[in-house]
Amino acid sequence: MASAAYKYIIVGGGVSAGYAAREFVNQGVKSGELAIISKEAVAPYERPALSKAYLFPENAARLPGFHVCVGSGGERLAPEWYAEKGIELILDTEVVKADIATKTLTTSAGNSFKYDVLVAATGSTFIKLSDFGVAGADSKGIYYLREIREADSLIEAIKSKKDGHAVVVGGGYIGLELAAVLTMNKLQVTMVYPEPWCMPRLFTSDIASFYEGYYLSKGVKIVKGTVASGFELDAEGHVTAVKLKDGRELAADIVIVGVGARPLTTLFKGQLEEEKGGIKVDGFFKTSNEDVYAVGDIATFPMKIYGEQRRVEHVDHSRKSAIQAVQAIKAKEEGRSIPEYDYLPFFYSRAFDLSWQFYGDNVGETVSFGRDEAAATKKFGGYWVKDGKVVGVFLEGGSAEENKAIAKVARLKPSIDSIEALTSEGLAFISKV
Repeated sequence: MASAAYKYIIVGGGVSAGYAAREFVNQGVKSGELAIISKEAVAPYERPALSKAYLFPENAARLPGFHVCVGSGGERLAPEWYAEKGIELILDTEVVKADIATKTLTTSAGNSFKYDVLVAATGSTFIKLSDFGVAGADSKGIYYLREIREADSLIEAIKSKKDGHAVVVGGGYIGLELAAVLTMNKLQVTMVYPEPWCMPRLFTSDIASFYEGYYLSKGVKIVKGTVASGFELDAEGHVTAVKLKDGRELAADIVIVGVGARPLTTLFKGQLEEEKGGIKVDGFFKTSNEDVYAVGDIATFPMKIYGEQRRVEHVDHSRKSAIQAVQAIKAKEEGRSIPEYDYLPFFYSRAFDLSWQFYGDNVGETVSFGRDEAAATKKFGGYWVKDGKVVGVFLEGGSAEENKAIAKVARLKPSIDSIEALTSEGLAFISKV
């Protein structure tokens, strides 16, 4: 059994790992001090590309083009970058045990790694239909998307089922983005979700109606208010149809499931304090163990702007939390202090020729603006108002300047004169803040 020791180890090889590695270098990490252990076979990359550009029928994104940190306009960290910086990139290696007391990680191959400081960046994994007890959920032709190997499998399926039927189970981020890109690949796409409208965790019914109408105009069929309950299979065990709970069946050559994710915290069960489904951390991403930091999807952190603990699954937070944790680690070593994490929630998506951004909190009363069915422009949005203040802003089709402005509004939480006045002003309100 092989063993090795490092001053710092990052466990997990996703977005957070790459941004943490860059920040360690910025903070002066020495050659040989840092290792990244990842179960994926490639260096950290910008995961959002998988549900967007990686599946394009033309001019598709491919590695090394979207390794981190290009997603935020930074240097692309190809595998050789890690070698040049003296960072050990240990790929295709799964950690199956973390012993916090002895500061030891054990892999599926039986190798062990010792650390002084651990950054847990294990991320999330997809929720499977089998988790809901759906019969036949592991049949051939059913796909999930989280890692590049799954995207590669999906590409092969798309190529082999040209002009076929694709059923997308789920109406959230992944469902909407995959429905768009499958349509671009000339598949006949049907979306199925149980909610009354798409993206219910963020969209209002008014916002959702625009996107549903737009998808319908692109040929996507939408089935709402029901769920997949089983599958029809051919003699080889490949899916041919999706059975719905309401009794209907949908022809399917490919089924893609996007029904949510769960944080990968199993390694640390019973060893680190947890809260709200994640590992509880402070404003520096330090866990209940002073030598373990948790970042990205798995961290339940103090959302300073709203005064409560939250866990956020989004690439923006994955990047920023990793940077904060590394800065905190180095500041502690050097006896310095840094400001606590002060995160403004940010979500975005791109599909077809649409692009929206949201900043802030989607609580309180909603005010829609800019919806004009007759206009050629697709620019519209909404405000969320709580206790007389604007706490969240959504904008479809905004310019870079406008998107920057709505972020400012969400951060400052300005007071309004009245809901009626805000409705009348619409997007013009952002120029006053």
